[in-house]
Amino acid sequence: MKWRLQEGRGEAVYQIGVEDNGLLVGLTEADMKASLNTLKKMAEKVGADITLLREREVDYDSDRNTRKIAEVLVRKVPDDQQFLDLRVAVLGNVDSGKSTLLGVLTQGELDNGRGRARLNLFRHLHEIQTGRTSSISFEILGFNSKGEVVNYSESRTAEEICESSSKMITFIDLAGHHKYLKTTIFGLTSYCPDFAMLVVSANTGIAGTTREHLGLAMALKVPIFIVVSKVDLCSRGTVERTVRQLERVLKQPGCNKVPMVVLNPDDAVTAAQQFTQSTCITPIFTLSSVSGKSLDLLKVFLNILPPLSNSKEQEELMQQLTEFQVDEIYSVPDVGTVVGGTLYSGVCREGERLVVGPTDEGCFLRLKVGSIQRNRSACRVLRAGQAATLALGNFERSLLRKGMVMVSPKMNPTICCQFEAAIVLLFHAKTFRRGSQVTIHVGNVRQTATVECLHGKDELRTGERAVVRFHFIKHPEYFFATD
Repeated sequence: MKWRLQEGRGEAVYQIGVEDNGLLVGLTEADMKASLNTLKKMAEKVGADITLLREREVDYDSDRNTRKIAEVLVRKVPDDQQFLDLRVAVLGNVDSGKSTLLGVLTQGELDNGRGRARLNLFRHLHEIQTGRTSSISFEILGFNSKGEVVNYSESRTAEEICESSSKMITFIDLAGHHKYLKTTIFGLTSYCPDFAMLVVSANTGIAGTTREHLGLAMALKVPIFIVVSKVDLCSRGTVERTVRQLERVLKQPGCNKVPMVVLNPDDAVTAAQQFTQSTCITPIFTLSSVSGKSLDLLKVFLNILPPLSNSKEQEELMQQLTEFQVDEIYSVPDVGTVVGGTLYSGVCREGERLVVGPTDEGCFLRLKVGSIQRNRSACRVLRAGQAATLALGNFERSLLRKGMVMVSPKMNPTICCQFEAAIVLLFHAKTFRRGSQVTIHVGNVRQTATVECLHGKDELRTGERAVVRFHFIKHPEYFFATD
C-alpha cells in the first residue's frame, strides 16, 4: 500500500491502493471500504478527521472486477491548538476583481455585479467611493478538519472562525493601481507571503500592472497561481484568448513556467499536490464572483495546498533567538501602543522583555510585551512564521516606526548605514549609475538610498546585473540574517 504523497504541519495526503512493481493497481470495492474504515479509526486515535479527495477506477488485466485507488486528506488540530496558517498575497491590475473575489470567498455570498462583496474589505472612504484598493488589508478563510469552508457566513466572528478552523488562509489584499506600487511591493516583501494569487480580468487580459506584479512575485521567488475572473462578462472565446495569452507569457524564457488550467476537482487536487513540489507548475483557474462558476475548484485547491516548510524546519526556526519585524503601529484606547508584524524566528510570550530599534541614532530601546493577539483572538505564545499584534502598554509611540525590529537582548543586534547587494535591473527609463537615488525594499525596511558604487561597471541598463553599494540617506536599518 502506498501512503504519504505530501505532508505539512498537521495534515497529510495519503494514496490508498495495492502496489505492484511500483504501480498502484487498486483495491476491490470491499477492500477499499475496509481500508478507509481502518484509516478513519487510525485518524480518530490521534484526534484527526479524514476527507476523501478523489477516487478513480484503474485497469488491472489479471482481475475482471472493478478496482479503485483513492486519495485521502488527513488533518488534525495540533496539540497546542495552533491552526495551520498560510499567507496568500493577492496581486493583479486595478479593476481585475481582487477585492470582490476575496469578499465572496470570506463572506460566503456572491457579488451582485456592482461590487457589493468588496465593501467589507475597504479601510478608507475614498476606497469605497472609487472601488480601488490603496492600502493593505487582511482577510481570513478557514477550513475545518473535514475540509469544510469556515468563513463569515452565518454571522461568525473572526474569533469563531479561528476556533473552528484547523487550517487558515490569510489573504493579503494589495493595491493594483500603479500609483500604489510601493505599497504593493511593501506587502510582498514585509508580510512574507507563502504564495501569490495573480487575478486577471477575462475581458481585459494582461493589462496595466499585471506584468509588473508577475515579475515582482517571480523576482522574490514567491510561488504564484493565477485566477481569471469575470468570466460571466465574456464569451467562451474571449476567456480562451485570455488563457492563451497567459500561457504564452508563462512559457517565455523569463518565466519558464508550465501552465496548468484547472477544469474539474481532479485537476484542483493534482494542481495543489504538484504546485509545491515543482516550482515550474502554475495553476490557472477561470471563475466568476457573480455566478459562482468554478469557485469550488479554487476552494478545493486552497484546502489541500500544503505549507512550504515542514515540521522540522519550523522547529529549527523556533530554536533561534526572537526576531519580530514591526509592520504596523497603532494607539488603542485603554491598551496603549500596539505593533503588528511577523515573528521571523524564535518564540515570543506574554511578558517577555525585548529591545526595539534601531532609532535614528542607531540605538535599541528596552520594552516589555503585554498581550498578544492573532486574527483578533488572544494568544499566549507566538511562534516563528506567525503574524500577530503585540500590546506594548505605555511605551511611547513616537519612538517607533515601520521597519523597526524587536529582538532578544541576547542577540546584540548590529545595524548598517550602507550595504552591498547583487541586483538585476528589471526596467529603468534611463541609465542606472552612481549617485542615483532609489527606494530600497528589504523585508519590512523601506527607505531611500543613494547608489555609491557599481562594481566593475559605470552604469546599468535594463536587464543587466551588477553588485551595487547603497547608502541609506536618513537612518540606519537592521537586516534579518539569511542563508
